[in-house]
Amino acid sequence: MNTPTYPYAGRTYAFDPAAPIDISLPLAPGENQVNCFWAEPVQFDTIRVGSFVGSVALGGSTNYQRVHVTPHGNGTHTECYGHISPDPAVTLNQCLRRFLWVARLVSVAPRPQSNGDLVVMLADVQAALAAQSDRSMPEAFVLRTLPNDPAKRHRQYSGTNPTYIEPALAEWLVELGVQHFLLDLPSVDREEDDGQLLAHHAFWQYPARPRYAATITELIFVPEEVPDGLYLLNLQITSLELDASPSKPVLYRLMPEQ
Repeated sequence: MNTPTYPYAGRTYAFDPAAPIDISLPLAPGENQVNCFWAEPVQFDTIRVGSFVGSVALGGSTNYQRVHVTPHGNGTHTECYGHISPDPAVTLNQCLRRFLWVARLVSVAPRPQSNGDLVVMLADVQAALAAQSDRSMPEAFVLRTLPNDPAKRHRQYSGTNPTYIEPALAEWLVELGVQHFLLDLPSVDREEDDGQLLAHHAFWQYPARPRYAATITELIFVPEEVPDGLYLLNLQITSLELDASPSKPVLYRLMPEQ
């Protein structure tokens, strides 16, 4: 069988569809799941109607459950500019119409600020990108923060003032034509910033020139053994007519053909 290929920047790259790298965090009930912005934990509730019980373990014929989830606070999620717009018609399901993208993975340590905050700085991202043999920036950018602590998989971020990005980084990504920004943090902005949301506004260029097709995916986790470099990104969402959705971004390593 021929190896699948994908074109990018005038070259052809091979990838192995049987070797996916799932960088999403699962949604599961209980307190030991990643959580931010004071969202309630995920809940799975068994449906009961008359004599019917939606649990095979409890004697029902099938499992039938209701899911309680807050996309922005529970697990990996993708959002569009509807997140900061009053227009209810701006939904992720309408904005994200293509699902395969070439992505660049870059790992960067945040820098302590004078106020004690930890911030991912533009200069550090540029330096990390310059260290890669191929310095091109495709339409998707994946940011892994260092150290890559496995506790990110279940960290309770609410009230901890987590790491965020410098707004200038969001502006720079727009200048490079990046449409999809993925990162392993609860938000691109400070947990409490008086509603300014500077990086959100910068990346979506809202309200002056809204970038309708651009998305931000937060609370990913890129395993330590996955090297920085070029990947094919499959960005999967549910078809909810909301500003955000639980999502499952999957990477495939791209290898240039000779």
